[in-house]
Amino acid sequence: MTNEYKNDAKIFKALCDEKRLQILKLLKNGEKCACILIEEMNMGQSALSYHMKILCESNIVKARQDGKWTHYSINAEGSKYALKRLMEITDSKKGNSSCCK
Repeated sequence: MTNEYKNDAKIFKALCDEKRLQILKLLKNGEKCACILIEEMNMGQSALSYHMKILCESNIVKARQDGKWTHYSINAEGSKYALKRLMEITDSKKGNSSCCK
């Protein structure tokens, strides 16, 4: 498996969970402290850390440390890359057409 597909798997793993999609919706309006996300999502710190690790590994979300708290925001470049990859993977015009004989 090429690195390109390994990165794609990280992107789509990040997007295939309801909680992570809710987190992305919260981050859509700007940077949020982990403490706010914990409260808004009504989840424990360890559960949030698990989801944020996956979102950050996908490069769709970026983290910024400020003292003991981490602040999260949408990574515009990572988000654009995720959309680009989805379009490349699903664009039937770019694929080879083959016929069965």
